[in-house]
Amino acid sequence: MKFARRRHIAALAFVVMLGLGVVTTHSQAQTFTVLYNFTGTPDGYAPYAGLVQDQAGTLYGTTYVGGSGNCFDGCGTVFKVSKTGKETVLYNFAGGSGDGCNPSAELIRDTADNLYGTTQTCGSSNLGTVFKVSKIGKETVLHSFAGGSADGCTPAGGLLRDKAGNLYGATFQCGASGVGTVFRVSKSGNETVLHSFAGAPSDGSVPFFTSLLMDTKGNLYGVTYEGGASDNGVVYKLSKTGTLTLLYSFAGETSDGCFPNGNLATDNKGNLYGVTRECGPSGEGIVWKLGKKGTETVLHNFAGGSSDGAYPWAGVVLDAKGNFYGDTNEGGASGDGTVYELNGKGTLTLLHSFAFSDGETPQGGVIRDATGNLYGTGTYGGSGCGVEGCGTVWKLAP
Repeated sequence: MKFARRRHIAALAFVVMLGLGVVTTHSQAQTFTVLYNFTGTPDGYAPYAGLVQDQAGTLYGTTYVGGSGNCFDGCGTVFKVSKTGKETVLYNFAGGSGDGCNPSAELIRDTADNLYGTTQTCGSSNLGTVFKVSKIGKETVLHSFAGGSADGCTPAGGLLRDKAGNLYGATFQCGASGVGTVFRVSKSGNETVLHSFAGAPSDGSVPFFTSLLMDTKGNLYGVTYEGGASDNGVVYKLSKTGTLTLLYSFAGETSDGCFPNGNLATDNKGNLYGVTRECGPSGEGIVWKLGKKGTETVLHNFAGGSSDGAYPWAGVVLDAKGNFYGDTNEGGASGDGTVYELNGKGTLTLLHSFAFSDGETPQGGVIRDATGNLYGTGTYGGSGCGVEGCGTVWKLAP
């Protein structure tokens, strides 16, 4: 089957339009392994999202298209990949009014091994869904977004689950001003819009390809791709009572990042960490830190080329020593994206440069296990689907 790759990029990325210097080193001895090459039908194509891992080491994720659903190129899948690289499709999205289509965000797990996620489209209004998939592959649509001023639509990011089983997430369209919402879905499927974004200059706009964090008091933290004082995106806090506070507005241009997306990370001091898609001195994005008092520090300016990454879609993960790990959509030896490590002194090490044969243009983030192995997806590339490549699941061992 031949797939329309450019159309899928446009579907996800239509809204796409500084501190320490660039210091990079080349990787130490690393072992990169392609665990699985997607083939389109019936197993999925274009894993936009990152992965989640269970205690046995099995990896779970989604593909944006492919599978056997009743959509052009397939409606997408939920899959698992074992430690030995055996892939199983847990669920094929069917599309139409009764099911979701086109999942683009990572999954989360509960203690019973149920998986939860979002789809960008389809459902009763073709505006996306929140879903649950059991460990035996039974799917339940928990909410179909209705759009308009009273509801959000087209969620591109993943979910957060609290101790009571409520799910939280964001949509990047619809709501009162048409530029996205923060929502909660209860265990029984009742949805509540917690905030409708209003846009620049006093609010965020378009929370795109991002998930939320929650602190011990129940406050939510996130980023929006646009909005804020310069309309270059914001970091925000949403209280339990629904009060939204802009913690930081990105300035853009060469002095700061712009268009933050991906997931946030936090340390034990309450500092927040993330990436912006663009701006900085080279215009190719940054890694940033935001202190509890709202002071931003640019930890790395991406420069692209063979020795650095460029245009990060996903956020970063931290280890116990304060090192950061992530991937970039472009840059590296072949220009197909990178996996990197950034230490606390601002030195970036390229751990891997993608070369199409092992995946390319990663958009989902990385995860790290207890022994330091990194796992992720290549959105395209690999040995499946001929010249375009249907994407990969990979492992990088220290």
